[in-house]
Amino acid sequence: MVGAISSIPAILRVICKNTGMGFAAVARVTDSTWTACVVHDELGFGLQAGGQLEVRATICHESRNKREPIVIDRFSHDPMYAHHRAARIYGLESYISVPIILSTGEYFGNLCAVDVKPSQPSDERMTKMVEAFAEVIALQIENEGRREIATRLAERQQEDGHLREQFIAVLSHDLRSPLAVVSATGELLTLRQADADLVSMGARLLVAARRMSALINDVMDFARGRLGAGIEADIAPEPELGTALHEVVNEIKIAHADCSIVADISVDHVAYCDTTRLQQLLANLLSNAVFHGSPDQPITVKANLANEILELSVHNGGNAITPESMAKLFEPYWRPKNSKPGGGLGLGLFICREIVKSHHGTLNVSSSDQSGTIFTAKVPIKPHRYQQSRT
Repeated sequence: MVGAISSIPAILRVICKNTGMGFAAVARVTDSTWTACVVHDELGFGLQAGGQLEVRATICHESRNKREPIVIDRFSHDPMYAHHRAARIYGLESYISVPIILSTGEYFGNLCAVDVKPSQPSDERMTKMVEAFAEVIALQIENEGRREIATRLAERQQEDGHLREQFIAVLSHDLRSPLAVVSATGELLTLRQADADLVSMGARLLVAARRMSALINDVMDFARGRLGAGIEADIAPEPELGTALHEVVNEIKIAHADCSIVADISVDHVAYCDTTRLQQLLANLLSNAVFHGSPDQPITVKANLANEILELSVHNGGNAITPESMAKLFEPYWRPKNSKPGGGLGLGLFICREIVKSHHGTLNVSSSDQSGTIFTAKVPIKPHRYQQSRT
């Protein structure tokens, strides 16, 4: 971690140059170990980063215990350290060691410099310089530690997210089989025309199955988008896009008979698009309008072709989307705090954005208390548009 701090080698060079000493290091010092983290060696000691010394053979041990700098101009003349093991083993004459203390009060190690010839690290300017560098290094160690923790946390979150998305994708896939049984049972019950209660139960089962199928489709699309390269669009010529969009409007009308939906769809040219995806886009936008719009105001759907662009919009009345919600509107699994129960998983608008993106189009929203909320998708519908955007 300390080796990753780019400024420390320069600090060690500056210390050696200004003190006239030939060796400087940042060391991690504990009760039992002295480990070099970064080394500047002009004396040829041979100690490298990661190298260890016997802690009691260093004066850093005493500095650690006292939590004070130890400064020696000349070992051979020093009354306290003249016979210290460090002087005898390494042939030292001059020495300075300053504790590196973190802001929490935790002792990390020492910033030290030594030489085999006498020097004057006790000069006040020299001592203050080394002490200041020790404080700088302490701050940098803390910053690097926080950065390392943040990096590890981000990696862990990314790994957890990837596993979660894989789990969701597998689970959603496996739910299709039992859902098909529920749907088939509903179909059979609706055929029992002689028993009105069974027909009603079958209709409710079919509505629930369609709802569950839509949720599974949303989750599967989300998983494909996150685990792959996004939602893919199968672009093909579609001569009946207007009819396909009308089908979606009619389905939503049947499912929400109490809502007023006005459709103005004028698409009378061949459109190069993924029809199923555009139907899904409209269905999600309409469902969002039904759920969040004012129940006493109509929902308006408009679709038209102009300048080789399909413009599809859904408008609903009601309160404006707040700025806080607007900033997160297209994020997956996000719903406003005041959202009503039963509003889905919060994937609909995220998938709308991905569908429009897969068609190389744009999706925008505007909202105010006066004019309501309108989502507008603009999608190129001519083949050469796709060729240009891919290029």
